[in-house]
Amino acid sequence: MAKLNAKDFIESLKEMNILEIKALIDAMKEEFGIDPTAVAAGPAVAAEAEVVDEGPKEVNVMLIDSGASKVGVIKVIRELTGLGLIEAKKIVDSAPVAIKEKIKENEAKEIADKLIAAGAKVEVK
Repeated sequence: MAKLNAKDFIESLKEMNILEIKALIDAMKEEFGIDPTAVAAGPAVAAEAEVVDEGPKEVNVMLIDSGASKVGVIKVIRELTGLGLIEAKKIVDSAPVAIKEKIKENEAKEIADKLIAAGAKVEVK
């Protein structure tokens, strides 16, 4: 039997009536143990499934503003990054700026909480 490509397969489906297509679906269920109707549920369901199945995504922690306690925020930046005082001050002065990039969401939340506790305005993207 000749192998069909996707285009030929779709063309052959166009020639079938509803009963023939149902028989094809039933045969696919029996032969492969899958339900092809679940795949054809539509893009909205597929997109939703992708979000649910997605593991922890990577995010960035952005310092938007140092707030009233700039010194406290600089201390937290030093603690988080291991930078010296001058480098940490430059980061705080150049807000909005990314503090940590491409980190897990739970780590980003911890960092954001520390910065917020120091008085900074933070955004996790």
